[in-house]
Amino acid sequence: MSCELCDQTGGQLLWRDERCRVVRVGDPDYPGFCRIIWNAHVAEMTDLPPADRARLMEVVFAVEEAVREALSPDKINLASLGNLVPHLHWHVIPRFRNDRHFPAPIWGQPARPASPARDCSALADAVARHLAPRA
Repeated sequence: MSCELCDQTGGQLLWRDERCRVVRVGDPDYPGFCRIIWNAHVAEMTDLPPADRARLMEVVFAVEEAVREALSPDKINLASLGNLVPHLHWHVIPRFRNDRHFPAPIWGQPARPASPARDCSALADAVARHLAPRA
């Protein structure tokens, strides 16, 4: 069976190590929307040993910090769904009061026609900085 997240990067690659990668999702309504994708094909968090679960969550939290630093959103949504793509991944979604769906989930009915453009040029550097090895 083919898996989209095994066969493709899943977005613009921002960072990668031997266990997972961080990509920016190409959604013009949600600039700064990132995905943390486990490199090996597993479907659920409990498929991972405890040390890998902890590492994945460290990366999720580091990306949340980077997105907050780079974009100053009003809120961050974290989600691990995988209903359509059963490959373990987390969504880190910056939310703004004037985005298309706020305050509803981004997968719902839009409340307004389009989200305003946002500068995400600092995001890649922020992700790299927050995921740099600690000395």
